Amino acid sequence: MPVVNVDQAKTQLSRLLAQVEAGEEVVITRQGEPVARLVRYKRPGKRQSGTPEGRIVVDDSILDPLPEDELKLWEGG
Repeated sequence: MPVVNVDQAKTQLSRLLAQVEAGEEVVITRQGEPVARLVRYKRPGKRQSGTPEGRIVVDDSILDPLPEDELKLWEGG
């Protein structure tokens, strides 16, 4: 993983971007301390609308009444 200081990053940005596009990560430092990591941008996947049918399973017991002690907690008691 290449490490460059801020001045090098300014003057070599195009080269650093080419390295990132090739899959490398670049660390940018200021006064010897790492302050940033330059990584390839990953586009988010396409979101699907609708329900997550088949991916989430909810047990029928979710509709059961709460036990008395838990119900009191929900009601502030």
